[in-house]
Amino acid sequence: MQAYIFLMPNFLGFLIFTFIPVIFAFVLSFMEWDGSNPIKFLGFKNFIQIFRDSNFINSFWNTIFYSFGTVPLIIVFSMCLAIILNEGIKGAVFFRAVHFFPYISSIIALAVVWQFMYNAEVGPINQFLRFVGISNPPRWTSSVHWALPAVMIMTVWRSMGYYMIVYLAGLQTIPNSLYEASIIDGANRWQKFWYITLPLLSPTTFFVSIMCIIGSFRVFTPIYVMTKGGPGRATSVLVYQIYNEAFENFRFGYASAMALVLFACIFTITLIQFKGQEKLVNYMN
Repeated sequence: MQAYIFLMPNFLGFLIFTFIPVIFAFVLSFMEWDGSNPIKFLGFKNFIQIFRDSNFINSFWNTIFYSFGTVPLIIVFSMCLAIILNEGIKGAVFFRAVHFFPYISSIIALAVVWQFMYNAEVGPINQFLRFVGISNPPRWTSSVHWALPAVMIMTVWRSMGYYMIVYLAGLQTIPNSLYEASIIDGANRWQKFWYITLPLLSPTTFFVSIMCIIGSFRVFTPIYVMTKGGPGRATSVLVYQIYNEAFENFRFGYASAMALVLFACIFTITLIQFKGQEKLVNYMN
């Protein structure tokens, strides 16, 4: 009985702030509601309208582009950092803390700082580019072509420290005896990485890829702070579009339908990843 009493606050929090809102959003996706007038049942009209909505389609492709641009870079950079720090270099603890610090910092504060760094006239990034001879550097968050890549760069920089720690934990599980045996067989650094490190890190990479893809489909705060979906619709992603429909246009039913489609996308991609797990992931016996 005492165990249930200790679990009750967490369970009530989950019930009130997660489970009930999710169920309500699912029901609301079949309705029309602006928050003040009576709820009206629409059936599947919201879902039909979604796939005819150019704003939703634009946001969907922006999200796909954002995901394909950030996930591989986060995996590569975090793995490389972990391997370098795992070699026992001097100051490894310091560098580990430096790379991890952005992840635990406020995302809003980081977005504001990067927004200043991207300033086309006085930002340090463009000042450096002019210093090295680039007379017409990108306008970054003010450019239709560069705004989304600018947010992606900030996301990769912020996230790779956390996943570096995850990869470091994965590297600790690889037995040194395998590397010792490979040295006896005459393997060089590249062969040790390709035939030992990379295959035995596949469970960690599988976990990191799932978390990164889910995170990339849920991106909102950097977009909201740095670009607000602009310029034009260049950085409007799915979650930002859902926010606009719900809290700017007060179309809560339509926004709930979008959220349900987003959930279906994430669930499908995660399911595909788990289906391919047996072929792509190597577990040590």
